[in-house]
Amino acid sequence: MPILKLGRRSVSSLPAVSKPTIFYDSDLKGFGIKAMPTGAQSWIVEYRPGEGGRGVQKRRMVIGTPSTLSPEKAREAAERLLAEVKLGGDPAAERAKARRADTVNDILDAYIREHATPHLKASSTDLLKIYFDKHIRPAIGHKKSTTIAKADVANLHRAIGKTQPVTANRAIVALKAAYNHAIEHGSIPETIKNPAAGIKMFDEQPRERYLTEEELQRLGDTLREAETTGLPHVVDETKQSKHARKTENRFTKIDQHAAAAIRLLLFTGCRLREILHVRWSEYDAGRGLLFLPTSKTGRKTVVLSAPAIAILDTLPRIGAYVVASESAGQKDERPRHDLNRPWRAIRKHAGIEDVHIHDLRHSFGAIGAGSGLGLPIIGRLLGHTQAATTARYSHVAIDPAKRAADLIAGQISDAMNGGK
Repeated sequence: MPILKLGRRSVSSLPAVSKPTIFYDSDLKGFGIKAMPTGAQSWIVEYRPGEGGRGVQKRRMVIGTPSTLSPEKAREAAERLLAEVKLGGDPAAERAKARRADTVNDILDAYIREHATPHLKASSTDLLKIYFDKHIRPAIGHKKSTTIAKADVANLHRAIGKTQPVTANRAIVALKAAYNHAIEHGSIPETIKNPAAGIKMFDEQPRERYLTEEELQRLGDTLREAETTGLPHVVDETKQSKHARKTENRFTKIDQHAAAAIRLLLFTGCRLREILHVRWSEYDAGRGLLFLPTSKTGRKTVVLSAPAIAILDTLPRIGAYVVASESAGQKDERPRHDLNRPWRAIRKHAGIEDVHIHDLRHSFGAIGAGSGLGLPIIGRLLGHTQAATTARYSHVAIDPAKRAADLIAGQISDAMNGGK
């Protein structure tokens, strides 16, 4: 077991060997250089994990080669590792575990299987799968989870954010959660830092599109026309071919339940899934309430207005759900999935093509604020759990405050001017 002071001169003058030989450093116990008959050399560290002692088998790990690490740098690396051993660490075991580590795809699958599916709503789980399948897996899914650096995640965030900044933020937050889950459950060593942590997110401007009184009138007219005579089909001249069917007498008619769903969105301020998934058993006609067992913020009681109650009391009850779907009344009845097709036709005819279905909820809140209702009561009606969420409507409430200020100041001014 040759021992010498490992430095630049001694390493460059090591003798040729006929079998693998380790030259140990005379100053730092456990630090050495392994020489091979082929002439290859590598820096190594040896130690006994745990409490040590001759009864514990030695571990040996390579920390580099003389071509990549100078003797001084190799000695510093060895000192750090040996210090970690004294604190109870086992660097060789952690490296072996990292090499056996799951791929990013594996930790995404585990997060969906072990956390999202049992603990989150189905819609939230489906959204996570979209973020993972469309954005994360194609870029880094095949790589070892322990090899992903913060720079890799930042580059991915920027790439997605070029066209979809909000989606980029959500995808990285989901990836961060998956990594936290893997670290917590031991799939990734605790010494590995979460590469998705600390990523600077894109600024998000909340969408503010509220229906005006004139637009609400056009929407009402369109709904009545759509569910009675039907909306006339409008031909897109830019897409029409010479073989297209004649459409002069074609009309788009929407069913009564789709029209009721749109009106209920406006009259309650509920989210789309809350209306599409509500069951007749959750409607208390006597008290005018909806008792939703689940929503984005948990259990929710919806206080119904007179127009909303009128819709529910006159709507035909077909199946278990208020808004009947194609499977209404069947054994495997499911709620209606969306309102995309009828809503596209309605908003086009009403001249509000930039209005999203969720903007109906925003309009409910904005009209309440503009009518002088306090933000706390608006938040309660919308089912907000945080006052900051309702605060987005605070600027809409300026108008009634201004009218009140004008009224008060006007009376004061009249008094000061002798009633003139």
